[in-house]
Amino acid sequence: MLQRNELCHPDFQALAKIQASEEAGLLEKPNVVGVALGYKYTGGKKTNQKALVALVETKLDKQMLGKGELAPAKIGETPVDVQEVGIIHAGLGPSLTTNVPMYMMDGMMEVGREREALEEREPSGAITRERFAPGMAPVRPQVLTHRVRPACGGVSIGHYKITAGTLGTCVYDAQYFPGAPPKYYVLSNNHVLANSNDAKIGDPILQPGPYDGGSATTDTIAWLSRFVPIKFMQNGNVPLNYVDAAIAEGDFRDLDRRISWTGDVKRINSAPQIDTVVQKCGRTTNYTTGRVLNINATVDVNYGNGQVARFANQILTTPMSAGGDSGSMVCDLEEGAVGLLFAGSPYVTIMNPIPLVQQLLGIRVTETP
Repeated sequence: MLQRNELCHPDFQALAKIQASEEAGLLEKPNVVGVALGYKYTGGKKTNQKALVALVETKLDKQMLGKGELAPAKIGETPVDVQEVGIIHAGLGPSLTTNVPMYMMDGMMEVGREREALEEREPSGAITRERFAPGMAPVRPQVLTHRVRPACGGVSIGHYKITAGTLGTCVYDAQYFPGAPPKYYVLSNNHVLANSNDAKIGDPILQPGPYDGGSATTDTIAWLSRFVPIKFMQNGNVPLNYVDAAIAEGDFRDLDRRISWTGDVKRINSAPQIDTVVQKCGRTTNYTTGRVLNINATVDVNYGNGQVARFANQILTTPMSAGGDSGSMVCDLEEGAVGLLFAGSPYVTIMNPIPLVQQLLGIRVTETP
């Protein structure tokens, strides 16, 4: 298992050691849903001070918290920042919107409400792209929901009992490099391909996913091969997870390693820097870009029905996804694989580092380290 310092940018390795010793205490505080590494913000502006970051659902007034419930301003000489992330869901929640306009507003995904408000005030046809300032351009949802053969990264896919997620890319077993792989797979999340552990090896995987009209009779593209089980919190037990990932075997002729709009994965970016600009193509929000906010994050993720799982070593970016984008491959602008998108909120998108995905599934995403 790769260690934290191997996945942490060299500039933050010393801080990662402090995080390891102080993280448990911060996670015990109410409203704290995660701990990460980042920079201190003052007056809404980033400083050059590296900091431990307490991730909270909602920033509360200090008067609403008891003395022991507040995150400290410092731990020793290390600054502690507080960052609001909202309620984090795998796949950004259980439902997928259908034919509803989505807008990027102030860096947050909003569904329909701004357009509805404008339609009440403006005559029909008056709402155009020019009505929205930069960062508020309309996004047409669910464009990549059709049947594609060979299927490439970015298109709709899913276990036959789920709604729909995104195909990340196509991969093969690491043990056959160099060599001739006998099998080829699609890569996505456990909750996309293995129905959050509730699946059997050999189950059919549909492209497009069931929510997008995929049928087991006509649209089976692969069969579930293996997945990393998600370990949920239960009775006070809080196991750590590292990836939400799975693969399913398909026919070589039906699989294309290319990722729509972002190209081919040409290397692995195993320790991305904060502020690295990243890109992804997903089933719901198409092509989007974001910026790395935090690294080395430990965060609690909701899976619905009261199930919560804690993930470590995660990467957080500015919001760049919505429901159905789970499984997207996130790359830097030089086509270096950074992470496998699996969760988020209106404030952040969360991904598993690709080195952990490769290691725990025993696969290769690309031939170049």
